[in-house]
Amino acid sequence: MLPLPSHALVSIAGVSIAGRSPGLAAETVEAVVTLPTFKRPQLLLETLASLRAQKTARRFAVIVMENEADAREGAKAALPLFERGGMPGLVIIAHERGNCSAYNAGWQTAVLHFPNFKHLLVIDDDEIAEPDWLERMCKAAETLRADIVGGPQVPIFADPSHARWADHPVFAPPYRETGRVPALYSSGNLLVGRNVLAAMGPPFLDLRFNFMGGGDSDFLSRAAQKGFALGWCAEARVRETVPARRVEADWIRARSLRNGVISTLVEKKKRADTPFAGTKVLLKSLALLAASPLRGTIRLARTGSLATGLYPVYVALGRVLAEFGYANEQYRQPEKN
Repeated sequence: MLPLPSHALVSIAGVSIAGRSPGLAAETVEAVVTLPTFKRPQLLLETLASLRAQKTARRFAVIVMENEADAREGAKAALPLFERGGMPGLVIIAHERGNCSAYNAGWQTAVLHFPNFKHLLVIDDDEIAEPDWLERMCKAAETLRADIVGGPQVPIFADPSHARWADHPVFAPPYRETGRVPALYSSGNLLVGRNVLAAMGPPFLDLRFNFMGGGDSDFLSRAAQKGFALGWCAEARVRETVPARRVEADWIRARSLRNGVISTLVEKKKRADTPFAGTKVLLKSLALLAASPLRGTIRLARTGSLATGLYPVYVALGRVLAEFGYANEQYRQPEKN
């Protein structure tokens, strides 16, 4: 692929470029950080400030994906930073609403505008990257020889009294130590090699998950099926802002049920070309539902938390409900999420 001129603008369906940093030498960029945003301009600026503070010798650029195509509060907040050269990269508008649409817009923009990058990273607009985040993620990919690397999202609760929720499965990281791992589940703190994007091809995330979430989990599952190596970097932390709303019982219940639904949908896609795939997934879901009271009781005894004890029950129930078309699309009403 020939390097694009630094001034080139490549058109992508459903995406427009709101602004770019002056003199952007796209062909020299080694890492691209993609940052989706929706109606959180102040948090977006805090995320960008943390990216400006990264300690690395690697040349990197940032792509902000504004997914609110009308008011564009995030784009308006970010543009001055980019246009005065304070942040190398682009601000784009992803006109099609939805979580997956925003990611697809940013990832495809990265592939088309930055011809030589090796690593694509993802951070959300309610997260703050620690100063060594980018360098540690890239180094982990290289040291572990991993095509995709995940990292912990450390919850920072708006109400400090909610810190006890940090160990709940909804907030706790899936791994504690750096190394190769069998599966990854979230794009909230993620590195994806360009080779993975080239092999998977656009659209990278399945739009059926646009408002439910889980498009990232499905993408990661499909990438693992293709044989790409997965890794975890425990030291590459981002801090995630958790509003008080997210520790309310109905939100925890809805998120737990949603995780179960996603688990069923992802597993069905994974088994799609195998005999009796649907029956096998259903039987597994029913077995998990039958075992969930015991599993929940063990968790309750270990942690003393009823909410933690109920988690496997809700996940198993969500798996079964998915068989009847239940879909908890929490992102339909982001103000309640």
